[in-house]
Amino acid sequence: MTDFLKVDEVLQYLNLKKDMVAAEFGCGSADFTIALAKILNHGRVYAFDIQEEKLSALKTKLRLKHATNVSMVLCDLELPSASGLPDDSLNLVLIPSVLFQVENKYAILEEAKRILKSGGELLVIDWFEHAPFGPKEGAISPDQLKKIIAPLGFSLKKEFTVADSHYALLFVK
Repeated sequence: MTDFLKVDEVLQYLNLKKDMVAAEFGCGSADFTIALAKILNHGRVYAFDIQEEKLSALKTKLRLKHATNVSMVLCDLELPSASGLPDDSLNLVLIPSVLFQVENKYAILEEAKRILKSGGELLVIDWFEHAPFGPKEGAISPDQLKKIIAPLGFSLKKEFTVADSHYALLFVK
């Protein structure tokens, strides 16, 4: 994913403050988690993934970067309250290139809403449907994503392209 995306450029779209609490859903290679840990050096970053190997690799990266403000959580975010975090506890949730892979997209977005504070932001990055190197199935268009998230009551703050292959939608709770 991050071969296509410039993480630092994407994060410039957000109004990040050093003491924020953020999460990356489906952290995978955890490039966003590591970048956030550096910026939010007085805050906390949660890295969620369903694959233990991804979190194990992240543990090594964090040790090398001396990042101590990251908590890793192994879970299936399609299950209710799977993050284990309290309601209204985060300033930011990032969901980068994850929704195309999951069956219950609404459940993951619902969990993001539950843990976000009022005024918190949700940044969803995903593949354009016809991206040349993108997934063969499962990709959803920005318009489809807006329809899926509409019942949750988020407001769309910004829509932008982050690479030829990816779009981003920034929502506010």
